[in-house]
Amino acid sequence: MNFDEALAYLDAHINLEARSGVYEGLSLDAMADIARVWGDPQEAYPVIHITGTNGKGSTARMATRLLMAHGLKVGTYTSPHLERYNERIRIDDAEVDDQRFADIIEQLSRFEPMLGQRPSHFECLTACALALFAEEAVDVAVIEVGVMGRYDATNIVTADVAVITNIGRDHTTAQGDWRREIAEEKAGIIKSTSTLVLGEKDPALREVFLGEGPAAALVAGEDFELEANRLAVGGRLIDLRTPYQRLTELFVPLHGAHQGVNASLALMATSAFFGRALDPEVAAEGLASTEVAGRFEVLRRNPLVIIDGAHNPDGAEAAAAVLEEGFAVQGRRVLVCGMLEGRDPQLMLTALRADRFDTVITCTPTSPRALPADELALAAASLGIACRVASTIEQAIGWALDAATPSDLIFVTGSLYLVGAARSLLR
Repeated sequence: MNFDEALAYLDAHINLEARSGVYEGLSLDAMADIARVWGDPQEAYPVIHITGTNGKGSTARMATRLLMAHGLKVGTYTSPHLERYNERIRIDDAEVDDQRFADIIEQLSRFEPMLGQRPSHFECLTACALALFAEEAVDVAVIEVGVMGRYDATNIVTADVAVITNIGRDHTTAQGDWRREIAEEKAGIIKSTSTLVLGEKDPALREVFLGEGPAAALVAGEDFELEANRLAVGGRLIDLRTPYQRLTELFVPLHGAHQGVNASLALMATSAFFGRALDPEVAAEGLASTEVAGRFEVLRRNPLVIIDGAHNPDGAEAAAAVLEEGFAVQGRRVLVCGMLEGRDPQLMLTALRADRFDTVITCTPTSPRALPADELALAAASLGIACRVASTIEQAIGWALDAATPSDLIFVTGSLYLVGAARSLLR
């Protein structure tokens, strides 16, 4: 099987990531079936399992780099990808090559006739990642949850360290006690043998997480504390207190105060994994080497072009805050925006502070779940924001670049699918 054949095999399975309204009635039965037939590869290595509304991908990448800096071989599984499926499955933070990806997919294709039910697209990818990590004999796997937690395909692992970044508005109708309902689903990754690293500070939700009965719990603001989170050239400088030590002046090469928070969780998770203090120089080396594509990534200068995968209100608010804090420009500000159905477009545009941009261009992301660009423009109009409606992402980017002067800023955001396509075009 070659790479194209592997992608065709995956495409023959139902892709729940490309469909809205698929977060009820989920089960781990299919994943457990695949794991059993494959010899339960997820039991071959310890796991740091990460969930949360925002920040889990960045936290996973920082934890990966911290573990690598300590000399461990690390498997990392994240989702979704921006440009290539290979991005999701990494060994020592390098995506697997095309043939290795195809080989592991081919193994699954041989097992599938023995399964009791046909797995989904995401279950196939998850199973292949877990199996590849076993074949590569990783020392530890860092696994990002796809959706929620309790019934996510990744939750056949037993987390040695379970990380909850935060609870925010995403994959919810926002009706009733929605924060608690989301917390209950995300808490499902916590096992009786897990050390819980809890980033969510809402005291009303704490009992939800502690009620899962972790072996130990480390709570942000109590057991560990981000004492300083300062703007620096190219990122943040943070100070962190943990039960084991105090770390100071650590550079995080990612933009935004939220990335300082994510770094604190990655540091605490790594320290909890080892059960001891981290060498400050090694920790600094690990953080400083972190790169996360599509998260406030500067792709061009003169004009300044930035992409960010903010795709829910909390992420949009964080993105707007980063722009205003660290990216003042002399020229005009242009927003290229597209999002998926299921989001509240008015809420997202308000969170992005779209009314403060000189020009807003809407486009349709490359996803079956995409909100049409003209519908997003109507939502903007209801807020008193005039838009240009592009027929394609290429046209939206072209319009923005053609009209830009070297002193302008172009900000592309609203969906990871939009950001991935824009990244391919702009690079």
